[in-house]
Amino acid sequence: MKRMVGSIFAALALVVPSALEAQGDAGTLARGLNDAFVSVYEKVAPAVVVIESREAASGGQALRLPQGLNFFFRSPDGRRLDPGPDQGSGFIIREDGLILTNNHVVQNGARGKITVTLQDGRKFPARLVGADGKSDIAILKIEAGGLPVITLGDSDLAKVGQFAFAIGAPFDLPYTFTVGVISAKGRTNLTGNRNYEEFIQTDASINPGNSGGPLCDLDGNVIGINTLISGMNRGLGFAIPINLVKDVAGQLITKGRVARPWLGIGIVGLQEDERRKALFPDVDAGVLVESIEPDTPAYHSSLQPGDVVLSVDGRRVAFASDLQREILAKSVGQNVSLEVWRAGHKLKVAIRTGEQPDQFQRASLSLEPEPAQPEPETRPAPPAGNEAQGWQLLGLHLREGDNGAAIVEGVEPGSPAQAAGLEPGDRLSEVGGQAVASMQECRKVLEEADFSRGVMILLERDGQKTFAILKP
Repeated sequence: MKRMVGSIFAALALVVPSALEAQGDAGTLARGLNDAFVSVYEKVAPAVVVIESREAASGGQALRLPQGLNFFFRSPDGRRLDPGPDQGSGFIIREDGLILTNNHVVQNGARGKITVTLQDGRKFPARLVGADGKSDIAILKIEAGGLPVITLGDSDLAKVGQFAFAIGAPFDLPYTFTVGVISAKGRTNLTGNRNYEEFIQTDASINPGNSGGPLCDLDGNVIGINTLISGMNRGLGFAIPINLVKDVAGQLITKGRVARPWLGIGIVGLQEDERRKALFPDVDAGVLVESIEPDTPAYHSSLQPGDVVLSVDGRRVAFASDLQREILAKSVGQNVSLEVWRAGHKLKVAIRTGEQPDQFQRASLSLEPEPAQPEPETRPAPPAGNEAQGWQLLGLHLREGDNGAAIVEGVEPGSPAQAAGLEPGDRLSEVGGQAVASMQECRKVLEEADFSRGVMILLERDGQKTFAILKP
């Protein structure tokens, strides 16, 4: 018994110091983490500003977002949260008073008044240097010098699970500091504007007023601009990666506008559309060219509707957003090599990027179901045997155009031709991979075609190149 008691005390003599040592290590770790968090705030907060933006006159249109998302000074249904000015956040990127923020924070003030308040309480009127609605980025300028400047980090190095810190002015509570983690990266298709969209998702608490403020890493470097939330207090906030912002901000500062490269094509990822994927059983992944806009870089290249883009300058693309991102990373006027799949073979297509016109919101991503179109014009079938008047197959009525080309004369309701989306006036240029320069050639190819998987028809419609799949 004495021997047992002695053993117990001996064990306790070993365990208690170990427990106390572990407790000390935990305390040291906690204090170290606490000091790190404090250091982030002390480094970043002096360069964060509060922005008030007021219209010169009432009547501005509220921005609306789909699926419950809203900018930080808007309620989920798009209404203003209060009758006062738009209030958001921003941060100083140059000591002479250049400030980075969201376009939606200041867009009303562009026609009225923008006021910036620093952490030390000083207020300045701000001038809008440049704004870009597509990326939701804006640059302001205040007349001041020697200001604290924030450090821009590298959002490509940010990892899911790492700490993230948000600083802003939610609910009129300036310099609120919240902590969370990066819960996802590469979020897209949140705002309906996919031309320049990729978000970092975080559970750091962000609310109305945080918009335009920084999302930082543990070193106090900015990795994103807080921009969107999903509802209130749901732990779903979204920030624009700072690497996407840098190029836009640089162009706004130097030119006051953003020039974006584009090809002028309508695209959809095969993985994003099962019907399109079924047309290319030999292709694992790629981006289908659905249409080519007239007088665009793609129109003047050898790229064709129905091509599946496999890579851009050697970088594989599987989704429409992948191709969009690769092209946007180029310069205007840069030569690009596309690897495409066409008629069972891989080939290279050289193309030179152009500048995206302002009237185009994207180099069209055909991810949404197309709106219902009016029923195509239908015409009765020509009398049998009268080739001069036309010819028909599967509800498709063709006639010979002025230059001898095959022109769609009419489409029968409920027919395979109507299901394929063919319309009167379409000019057919290729059928089943074979060029058809005349009505006679088109008719011959169609009569001999194997429709078991459908036949791809390239066509021109109002100057636009596109394609249709004709299948019984």
